[in-house]
Amino acid sequence: MTTKATGFRFALGFIAGFFAVLLFHQGVLALLYAVNFAARAPYSTTPTQPFGIPQILSSAFWGGVWGLVWATIAPRFRREKSYWLAALLFGALAPTLVAWFIVSPLKGQPIAGGWKLAVILTGLLVNGAWGLGTAGLLKFFSRV
Repeated sequence: MTTKATGFRFALGFIAGFFAVLLFHQGVLALLYAVNFAARAPYSTTPTQPFGIPQILSSAFWGGVWGLVWATIAPRFRREKSYWLAALLFGALAPTLVAWFIVSPLKGQPIAGGWKLAVILTGLLVNGAWGLGTAGLLKFFSRV
């Protein structure tokens, strides 16, 4: 793959990850919130620290960063079934584990949401949906 093609794939990965947060991650969170499973409301505009950026934009940005990672490893999964399974597992596990064991302690929050089952399942579900959404959008954008 040429440098130009690689750069284009990375750009598509970021865009796919960014929009997957807005559509899939927050969509599943909205469903979980609507049935009173998730305590956190979707599409939060609460300012984040230290720059005061709305939470939804911060989440979408980090979804784009994770989309870069997915764009890097996705070509390894050539068969259709392995691609979608890898996307689901990557989305459910990689960002969730980083959030639980790195980001939460840095923010002074308990690891893994204090080991509350609803918080654990919510993280796995919304990030798994993000992974599938990112993979789907990356495939879609790559064909356009």
